Amino acid sequence: MLRISKLADYGTVVMVYLARRAQHWLTASDIAEQTHVPQPTVSKLLKQLHQAQLVDSKRGSEGGYRLAYPADKISVADIIQAIDGETAVTQCSDSHEHCVLQPVCQIKGNWRLINHAITAALASVTLAAFAKPAMKIDRIDISEIRQIGVRHDTTDA
Repeated sequence: MLRISKLADYGTVVMVYLARRAQHWLTASDIAEQTHVPQPTVSKLLKQLHQAQLVDSKRGSEGGYRLAYPADKISVADIIQAIDGETAVTQCSDSHEHCVLQPVCQIKGNWRLINHAITAALASVTLAAFAKPAMKIDRIDISEIRQIGVRHDTTDA
């Protein structure tokens, strides 16, 4: 089963909350209270998102966190990568890993193709699209995804 981590999922929740309040500096405690994500988790996520330069931080009584870029310039892939690192469907999808079958493997290129397609799909969905109210979808069609707000400037994820 392909699944992003719970932490990356919570990271998207935090980023959507920030996107919906883009003009405001928000504290970690406010974000935790409004998103129902535990405060220590929110603090950890904000640190990772700040290190990835997706959020800005400001100290002081009027400080907090906010998006570093407009929501339509941040992709779901950016958020997942900030939390989980590079996307890899299989161990051999990540060229840094070594597999004992590597010298004789005939499908490594196929897994990399699939990994690239998934990464490109995640890179094409913007935070702005995620921040819109959820659509009720019984069955999904790729052409419908393109209509809900995707980045068109992705050439290589």
